[in-house]
Parts: sequence; structure tokens; C-alpha cells
Amino acid sequence: MRASANGIELEYDTFGERTNPPMVLVMGLSMQMIAWHERFCAELASRGFWVVRFDNRDVGLSTHLTGAPVPKIPAILGGDRASVAYSLEDMARDTVGLMDALGIDAAHVAGLSMGGMIAQCVAIDHAPRVRSLASIMSTTGDPSVGEAKPEVLVELLRPSPPDRDAYLAYGVGLWRLLASPGFPFDEAATRELVGRAFDRAYDPMGIARQIAAIASSRDRTPALREVRVPAVVLHG
Repeated sequence: MRASANGIELEYDTFGERTNPPMVLVMGLSMQMIAWHERFCAELASRGFWVVRFDNRDVGLSTHLTGAPVPKIPAILGGDRASVAYSLEDMARDTVGLMDALGIDAAHVAGLSMGGMIAQCVAIDHAPRVRSLASIMSTTGDPSVGEAKPEVLVELLRPSPPDRDAYLAYGVGLWRLLASPGFPFDEAATRELVGRAFDRAYDPMGIARQIAAIASSRDRTPALREVRVPAVVLHG
């Protein structure tokens, strides 16, 4: 399903009864809504929520900003934002726009990684629309906290290969780096998810534009201190 939101089109689907309290799930960098596994969404629905998951702009079946400038990440990190196509705040407005399209006045908003950053922006800038906030494996925009290990950051920023088989190897390797050592790594399930995402939509420049949004984001720490909704931070 598709909805018009904040001047773009967002692909989404839902789980559970529409009459239940809504929960909006916001996925992270480069990841499509299918990374919120169907069983997980169905479990949340069984707990009494109307669950909404969606593709962020520039991934999956949502609008890709193909005419935007090529992001120049080193320049952005140096303070030159001329090649930044949009901000995390714009992506927060996408989320709220989807809520508008679905007739949701306020929702429980849960975001993972970049999605956690977006969810934080929703709670900061659109507080009346948030019933509760869950920020998962994310950070506040303060460069002194929440940084990835150097070896992981290198892989996150490395251009992904265009060939499907090479991309599968790259994606599985990246997920292996990201996965918790406290749990067994399910390589078969990871390979299946990476393959589904590649076949559904593959746009490396869209991912670069998302990286630019993160790289140019503000430090949200002072504003987060003013958030007055029930919140949980999941990290490990």
C-alpha cells in the first residue's frame, strides 16, 4: 500500500486491528520495512497494537529522490551541507505525514538505528503526535557518544557492490558485524532477508543520501532532555 506524505509517496503495510492503539515502526539506514519481520509485527499486534511499518524515502518502494545532488560525505562532515538532499527532520515529517494519511492522531513510535534518530525527531518536533518513544540501537547526534566501532563504520560507509551475489556476501558480512555476540547468528535467515531487499529495490545512491542526512544532523541531546513522553532506550 502507498500513501502520500510530506510531498512524497511512502510504501507501508499494517498488522492487527485498526481500532487498537497505533504503533509506528521506523527502520534504520538502508533497511526496508521488511526488516521488521512479519512475526515480530504480528506479535506486537497480538499484544493489542495496530502496527504500521513503512519504507523510508530512498529505500524500498517509497519515493527515491533520484534527481538530488550526489552526497559529498567528507564535505558534509566538514560542515558543507550543499550536497545534503534532506534532513532527519524531513524524514520525521515523512513519518508524521504517513500518520496523517492513515488518520492517526498520536502513536507509539519505535525506531531502530537511523529510525531511532527519526523517532527522536518526531518526539522533539511533533510531541503531541507521540504516545511513547522507543529508541533502539541508536544515538542522540552527539558525536562523542554512540559511535560505531571503526571497523564497523568502515563497512557501513563502504560502497555496496551492484552484483546480486556479491551484494549477498556483503550484506551477510555486514549483518554479522552488527549482530550481538550473545546470540547465534542465523546466516540463512540473514541471506534470505538481504536477497529479498535486493530484489525488492536496490539504490546505493539513495542509501548515500540517507547517510548524508545522518552526517549533517544536529546534536539532539538538549532537545531530548525536554521530551515529556514515556520513553525506553534499548541498547547493547
